Amino acid sequence: MIAFLRGTILYKQPNLIIVDVQGVGYEVHVPLSTYYELGDDGVEVALGIYTHVRDDALQLYGFLTSLEQQLFERLIGISGIGPKLAVAILSGIEPRELVTAVQRADVARLTGVPGIGRKTAERIVLELKDRLTHLPVPDVDRVATVPAGDRLRDDLLSALQNLGYHRPLAEKAVESALAATTTPTFEQALKAALRELMR
Repeated sequence: MIAFLRGTILYKQPNLIIVDVQGVGYEVHVPLSTYYELGDDGVEVALGIYTHVRDDALQLYGFLTSLEQQLFERLIGISGIGPKLAVAILSGIEPRELVTAVQRADVARLTGVPGIGRKTAERIVLELKDRLTHLPVPDVDRVATVPAGDRLRDDLLSALQNLGYHRPLAEKAVESALAATTTPTFEQALKAALRELMR
């Protein structure tokens, strides 16, 4: 089982990267919380890995922080939540915010994440409330990076489509988010677009 990868980023898009480890390219699914922190192609990266084995595939899920990985592993332990949905949850809500929402039983905040209905949100709160109390939640804010205009637009569209939004809706939300601020970071623009979509 693969538990850790260190290599250089060969290719990246929201929710998916390819890591070159001594000439072997590993396809790794990542939540947006990890994607925010990755450098450009060619930059070295070290990821904690969860290996998901199915009958027809072997998939790798990568995380920059142990908090992200622990949340992911707890989420997939809940009935009805697979790795794809767990990544979507971590992409739709910051890890620290997820911990807070679960501890406060904030079902409304959890249902704001695409793909999470009320029953699933209630199940997450019920099953995780007592299991998140000992998780180390860092207070350090993420470093903001500002991609170039067209690339930022493309990354935002890709991220929203990966979260399950249809392209026309995603495009409108992205345009609205980009028009609201002059030089938003990817994270700021994505949050603004998600707010727009939830209206």
